[in-house]
Amino acid sequence: MAKLNPYLNIPGKCREMMEFYAASLEANLTLQTVADSPVADQLPAKFQQQILHGVLEKGDLILMASDMSKHSSLIGNNVQLCVNCTSEEETQLYFSRLSAGGEINEPLQVMFWGGYFGALTDRYGIHWIFNYESGK
Repeated sequence: MAKLNPYLNIPGKCREMMEFYAASLEANLTLQTVADSPVADQLPAKFQQQILHGVLEKGDLILMASDMSKHSSLIGNNVQLCVNCTSEEETQLYFSRLSAGGEINEPLQVMFWGGYFGALTDRYGIHWIFNYESGK
C-alpha cells in the first residue's frame, strides 16, 4: 500500500528546522546536501551546503524536507502535521518541545471525542496537531 509523507520546503532553514524536529521528537535524521549529491556540479557554490533532501524517521512517522524548490515557498494555514502519540506523557513532551519559540493555538486537553489533543504553530510557521487516544 502507498504511504503519504509530508514534505516541507523552507528555503535556507531546512537543516535548522529538521534538527529541531529530530531533537524534539527523538527521531533519526538523514540530511543530504547539494554538495554530497550527483547534481553538485550543476549548481553554483552558493547552493552547495543547502539541503537537497532530508528525512526524519521515528517508527511510522516520516517527515521529509528540503531547502530546494522550483517554486516560491509560502507558509499557509492549509496544512497541519498531525502526530498521533502513544501516551499522554509523550504528547506533553513533544508538544512542549515543538511549541518552544512558537505559539500554542489550543492547549493540550481532553476533547469531546475522548482524545488528549492540542495544536501549535512552531517557530518556523508550521502547524502541528497532537492527539492521543487511550485504548487505541
